Amino acid sequence: MSSSPTHTSQRIQSVEMRNITKRFPGVLANTGVSFDIRAGEVHALLGENGAGKSTLMRQLYGLYQPDEGQIIIDGKPHSFRSPADAIHAGIGMIHQHFMLVPTLTVTENVALGLKSSRAPRLDLDLVSNRIKELGQAYGLKVDPSAYIWQLSVGEQQRVEIIKALYRGASIIILDEPTAVLTPQEVNDLFVTLKRMVSEGHGLVFISHKLHEVMAISDRVTVLRDGALIGNCFTKDVTRDDLVKMMVGREVKPLAAQPLKAGPTRLQINGLRAMGDRETEMLRGIDLEIHAGEIVGIAGVSGNGQRELAQCLSGLRKTTAGTILLDGEDITHMPLLKRMAAGQAYIPEERMRDGAIREFSVQENLFLRDHAAPQFTRGIFLDFAKMSARTNQVVTAYSVKTASIDTPIKNLSGGNIQKLIMARELSRQPKVLIAAQPTRGVDIGATEYIHQRLLEQRAAGTAILLISEDLDETRTLSDRIAVMYEGQITGIVERDNATVEQIGLMMAGISMQEAMQR
Repeated sequence: MSSSPTHTSQRIQSVEMRNITKRFPGVLANTGVSFDIRAGEVHALLGENGAGKSTLMRQLYGLYQPDEGQIIIDGKPHSFRSPADAIHAGIGMIHQHFMLVPTLTVTENVALGLKSSRAPRLDLDLVSNRIKELGQAYGLKVDPSAYIWQLSVGEQQRVEIIKALYRGASIIILDEPTAVLTPQEVNDLFVTLKRMVSEGHGLVFISHKLHEVMAISDRVTVLRDGALIGNCFTKDVTRDDLVKMMVGREVKPLAAQPLKAGPTRLQINGLRAMGDRETEMLRGIDLEIHAGEIVGIAGVSGNGQRELAQCLSGLRKTTAGTILLDGEDITHMPLLKRMAAGQAYIPEERMRDGAIREFSVQENLFLRDHAAPQFTRGIFLDFAKMSARTNQVVTAYSVKTASIDTPIKNLSGGNIQKLIMARELSRQPKVLIAAQPTRGVDIGATEYIHQRLLEQRAAGTAILLISEDLDETRTLSDRIAVMYEGQITGIVERDNATVEQIGLMMAGISMQEAMQR
């Protein structure tokens, strides 16, 4: 390990990508796309999942090489054969799925791969001090001695930004930077980005969240199906203009229609659990969900939502309380037995808990069902039947993939989420735990996922929706339970509370007091 920062002689003033084309087997990811970024601005790269946004920027960062086209920096052609070349030129990238080593500290992650100024000895003390300086300068508060696995998702993102700044990045690409953040963390990030722009950094803001693009960007470029649809100054367009450019049609929001709930499917009594830092994260959760009902959990990130989902799915031990599914105690059941009892789980971290990156689409679909009698012949797997089933599911759930043998890591975030949802819903569950089901997916995929959740509700499934998107929670839920510091501060009918009242409850105000304001 080594730790001397890489610095460029001067800040980049402009980057231009001219007529970029990139092909993969069976996929034309970018076709003749032109894009540019200037110092002192935020240029949003907008488009649905699979539109080619990340692929285009990975070519600028040296992860891929263009099949056609040119990259020009301050008037001079450049060719990046690796990210090291791009970093040396002053270009950094914050990936949607962070490139951090969980078992190393913040300081060790920042120093990883760089030369020490005191070789052969390490200079982690100097790195730690520099991290504190950068954190102070840009509003990126993080403990240099903390291990990555101990940090929240928002804190991990700060580490990635500090890594880029430490290496002297002048142009920084942020790939879906708000996909994993709470509204409060998004506001903090925007303050940081504005500081960076004021100091002459150029930022590429890859996103599909229109209200954020409108709030933070100076210019917008829209891609669809790998092609350039248009670019413009943000001040000259409306949200509806951008929607039509992205999707090619109008998108109408869905909402849960009144539906008579059935019997209690999931009952949670006095649930308690510890967090990763040996502090109690769940402090006596009581909740019940009926057949044909969606109960949404609202709350600021870090108030026990993740631990609740993990306890309900069998991934975290409880210290007290019970979980009943149709009256059967599943509190200490392992995940596979819970599935057999009728529970399905869409995890918050799809690439960590929901899929295996190197496995194919088909292999990920059959992660838990490969031994099912209908897909075996004696002791052997029936690959023909598995392939037929995979093709059927891919078509039914509109999963865009070159083939069912494509590694899942090559799919866009929205298509990975569709596949995980297909796997879980195909079991026709009695209870569905959906944690952040639309995090990091585009407008079209979000619309699709919402439709599937409402269909499951209509089919009689009891759904617990855990989402940090309050608009999503209010749109889909029949009732909303608000969590604060590991407890439920109140449960309200969707139409009986305003956003402001729910927000007060999220801040720890009692339901009675919030409803009176």
